Formats: sequence, C-alpha cells, structure tokens
Amino acid sequence: MPQENAIEFKGTKKGIYVQIKPLNDYAIIKQLLIEKLEKTKSFFSGAKILDIQCDTLTPEEKEELENLMASRYQMQIHKEVIIQDNTPVIDEIYQGINEGITKFIQGTVRSGQRINYEGNVVIIGDVNPGAEIIAYGNIVVMGSFRGIAHAGSNGNTRACVVAYYLDPTQLRIADKIARCPDGDYEKPKGPELARIRDNIVYIEPYLVKR
Repeated sequence: MPQENAIEFKGTKKGIYVQIKPLNDYAIIKQLLIEKLEKTKSFFSGAKILDIQCDTLTPEEKEELENLMASRYQMQIHKEVIIQDNTPVIDEIYQGINEGITKFIQGTVRSGQRINYEGNVVIIGDVNPGAEIIAYGNIVVMGSFRGIAHAGSNGNTRACVVAYYLDPTQLRIADKIARCPDGDYEKPKGPELARIRDNIVYIEPYLVKR
C-alpha cells in the first residue's frame, strides 16, 4: 500500500503545488488525494492550486483530479506563469476574444490529441472524447464537441465555448468548471453556447438574432 506521504502540498506565495509520487495505479492516486483532502478540507477550501506534479498521470487523469478539487472542495485551479530562457513571461489575460488571433483546424480532433493555443480556436469538424482543446480565447466547433474544453485558459472570464453539438466530458472557462450531469440527461438538440454568468458556467441554446 502506498505511504501516507505519497501526496504532498507545497505552498508558495503564488499558490500551492500538489506533488504526487509516481504510482502506476490511478485509482489509488485518486483515493489518496480524496482521503487527504477530506482530512484537511476546511484548511484547503478556496486554496489556489498552481499545478499537479506527477510523472505517471495522463492529461485526462490530471484534468479529472483538478475537476474533483474544484467541484468538491472549492479549490481554485490556476496555471503557473511560463518561464522561457530563465526570463519570466508576463502572462497577461488574453483580450482578443472579439478581434484577436485565431487558429483554424480542419478535420476531426481525435482522442489523445491536445490543442493548446494562445488565442481563439475554431474547429471545422468534430472533437472526439479524449481530445482536449485549450485556448486563451474562445473555442468554436462547427460540429460535435465531446472532449475537454478550456476557454479563457489564462483568465478571461468573458470567453465562451460554442458548438453545433455541445456534449463535453469537461468544460471550463477561466477558473470555472461546468460538470456533466450524473446519469441520464437530455442531449443537446441544436447549437449551444457556454459562458460565465453570475460567476457560474451556463450552457444555453445559441439562437441567431434575426
């Protein structure tokens, strides 16, 4: 059985790093994290998490743990400022959601693929389960979206996610996460738009004004 210190929280002035020793069993990692958070949930409620550091986690597993910490324990998920050539990069919030740089992708984004772009992303095709789209700005899909979406990834709460068929496994805008309903739920019947209102991610039908 893994040791109790397999998961450690390292605090810094900017926030907290979750450091997990390499374990080959994701179920054990998840259970250890839940047990640790249950014991200290009052202390860590609202804490700012900068990163989960573990060599054996896949991007999907890492996203699931982030979702767990945010939804069940009200922890804030933030991304660390990137360092290039030993020089800090000022990670300013991307403001080009109305008129900014945009990446167009034609064709299906398949499971295991990860798109991370410092602007808006438009996909002329589908996004399959297991695929991940991360954008500083908006995410627009001219097809079905069934993967992981993170719009406004560096903090823009005005960013949105739009898809002809929006049924993601996880959807995040800035640091707000929308969870899929448990059990059976009504599938989308037309284009939908996800955006933040009243500090919550809302998903609503997208109707063009005539």
